[in-house]
Amino acid sequence: MKEIFIPDRAVIREILNENKQIKTFRLELLDKTHPFSFRPGQFLMLSVPHCGEAAISISSSPTALPLIDLSIRKAGKLTTAVHALQVGDEVGIRGPFGTFFPVANFHGRDLLFVAGGIGLAPLKGVIDVCLFQQELEENPVQQITLLYGSRTVADIAFSQAIEAWRQQGVDCQLTVDIDELDWQDHVGLVTDLLKPELLTKDTTALICGPPIMIRFVIAQLSEMGLSDTAILTTLERHMKCGMGLCGHCHLDGKLVCVDGPVFTYAALKNLHVMELN
Repeated sequence: MKEIFIPDRAVIREILNENKQIKTFRLELLDKTHPFSFRPGQFLMLSVPHCGEAAISISSSPTALPLIDLSIRKAGKLTTAVHALQVGDEVGIRGPFGTFFPVANFHGRDLLFVAGGIGLAPLKGVIDVCLFQQELEENPVQQITLLYGSRTVADIAFSQAIEAWRQQGVDCQLTVDIDELDWQDHVGLVTDLLKPELLTKDTTALICGPPIMIRFVIAQLSEMGLSDTAILTTLERHMKCGMGLCGHCHLDGKLVCVDGPVFTYAALKNLHVMELN
């Protein structure tokens, strides 16, 4: 039986520079004796010796296995150490953990993705797997729309993926907070891009980004008539174990690592984390 408390060794096969603060590390597990699988929206516990362990969302699709993408923003001791690693170096991973986006339920739906900054990472795998199914004509969705906000043009991440999605028919609308020379797209908050015409009776919205962005996007979608069960989001908390044992990610009676990180708004609307004031 596989020991869930002991990290598996994974080697870095490729490193993609998404922007000045975010890198995507493409990993491959060294031990092939235990099959590995995951669902979009789940996370791994990533570790580096002497630097600790942290929860990181998987940003690739299960269709890309045996390669696993972790998109990591440099923010603390562990992530700084990871950013210093090179192709061929090893890290430890445990998981996958947590709930996931119910891709099987998206057949025939219009999908509206709303993301801010690194928040596009856990949504990226959903877009990729839906496009893969669309190509195979297996449970295809109808229309995919992405609204993505960044602080500046330089902060935009996943540019290569966004361009590839556009080539595959995804309506990608980008916005930045600060206007810059030669920027041709929208300037302002990502909520400015939310228009009633984007919603249909078949729309499911998937949201991830800074907490304040999530709250305002959900409030706006709800006001526009989208049902509570058709709004899906992820929550971030400092997770220590990933398995609901330590209670560190406790939130209003829920443990984000096991009850989430993916929630419907119906499951969240009565929690204080959704309050706008």
